Amino acid sequence: MTLQWTSLLGGLGLFLLGMHMLSEGLRLAAGSALERVLASATDTRLRALASGAVTTAMVQSSSAVTVATIGFVNASLLSLGAAMWVLFGANLGTTATGWIVAFAGVKLDIAATALPLIALGAALKLGGQQKRIAAWGQAIAGFGLLFYGITLMQTGFADLSSDFQVPTGQGWSAIALQLLLGIVMTVLMQSSSASIAIALTAAQGGMIDLTGAAAVVIGANIGTTVTAVLACIGATANAKRVASAHVIFNVISASVAFMFLPWLIPLILTVGDWLGTGESPAMTLALFNTLVKVMGVVLIWPLSGWLTVFLKARFDQSQADPAKPMFLDQTTLPVPGMAARALRCELERMLGMARDYVRLSAWRQTQALGPRSSGPYQARLDLQRLLRASETFVDQMNRQAMDLETGEKLAQLLRVRRYLENVVDNASEAIEPPQDFLSDPAVNDSDLHYADCFEGLLESVVIDPEEPGKHMADQAELEVAFEQGYESLKQALLSAGASGRWPVEPMERALRRISAQRRAIQQLLKAQRWLVRAMLQAPTVSGS
Repeated sequence: MTLQWTSLLGGLGLFLLGMHMLSEGLRLAAGSALERVLASATDTRLRALASGAVTTAMVQSSSAVTVATIGFVNASLLSLGAAMWVLFGANLGTTATGWIVAFAGVKLDIAATALPLIALGAALKLGGQQKRIAAWGQAIAGFGLLFYGITLMQTGFADLSSDFQVPTGQGWSAIALQLLLGIVMTVLMQSSSASIAIALTAAQGGMIDLTGAAAVVIGANIGTTVTAVLACIGATANAKRVASAHVIFNVISASVAFMFLPWLIPLILTVGDWLGTGESPAMTLALFNTLVKVMGVVLIWPLSGWLTVFLKARFDQSQADPAKPMFLDQTTLPVPGMAARALRCELERMLGMARDYVRLSAWRQTQALGPRSSGPYQARLDLQRLLRASETFVDQMNRQAMDLETGEKLAQLLRVRRYLENVVDNASEAIEPPQDFLSDPAVNDSDLHYADCFEGLLESVVIDPEEPGKHMADQAELEVAFEQGYESLKQALLSAGASGRWPVEPMERALRRISAQRRAIQQLLKAQRWLVRAMLQAPTVSGS
């Protein structure tokens, strides 16, 4: 008995490890292609549905597809409606795991298939000089471990079925208990694929009947929504909307499947005979799981318009704390490409906040606010909190394996972040109680000219999402004008100090202040240019 349970639990462990290695390896091998595949087909419901399903089946990870979708919505590159259909497609794509388990259990000599795959994958992983080859090796080895875990689970269930059987029963209470079992297993293992694999192999080994195993499958589909809800605690509004769509889709499809379960199983058996899958319980359950997802798509189709409007009205962030990140969503971290996109969007927002903070350092702006105004202090505090949050986010990103392209993007974004830190430091030096020197006609005239040039250059620090470099076309002329205005004001201040019209100590403070302003705006322009460069290298996404 101990050996049987060891075989079962060990097989489950190998299956989970194999699934992780497979999805991680495929994700790394695909690199930014995951984003491009999702971006290429989202302009209609059907194309978005197919895009989500195919991508999920390819990378064997609905989580990766979900966080990529959240990233696109957060970046305003994908509408919520299109994102929902990508997500529904991802739910449909997860059924590929059940078919792999069923096919492996019925059609393959797993021992002859799994061990060579593990050996080949290990050789590529350990001997691959390129990261992509090593990633393919990890995926192949993960595929082999997944298969080997299946055969161990099958052996364990087959041996245990003679001594132990899951209570089945025919009433709704017994079926509800089995559904609860599926929910609990999925929540504990954080994997609906693992729960479904257990149900399929247990049914194939005779440990549970078809109706009970189907109830476990339904429970797994409900249990996976708990994982999504927990992952979105404290996340962005868009992440919560996408997670809510995921929950609604699974609850609707699972509820209908549960209500019609006694009639669905005979229907599945009939369809299975027509398709030639035979009497295999695993094949029958894989078909059942696919039917549940297809039913969900059919049921949600007429409701999607209403659902989009409903979710857009939920989780409003319009009155949110400006110092709280809007795009740095923890759920994007497993996909570094999307995490980098989220960081870029947050830095774009911070660029606008930094521009407004630099504007507060203008002397007349400071005078208008008054010496006791908390505006500049609060603006600096907000930016500093966002800078710390972005630093923590980057530290978390660095714990994930990422491809070379994403690593290069992250380096560019870190440069932007550093420039924004410099903006805050320099603008803080320039914000102090104004000096009463504007009564001097020469200084006043020079300051008016300088203020116009200063404001004109600040106005150009804007990024158009459609044309990122649009507002930078005339920036060179504005920079020249600003430098001339700066030199003119500097000379007027020095002349006022030299002639005795203004004491030297206040003159020195004023010079330091405009020098800090100049450094702040120079760092702001550098941040803008590197951010635009990062945006121009990003893939174009449709359906926004």
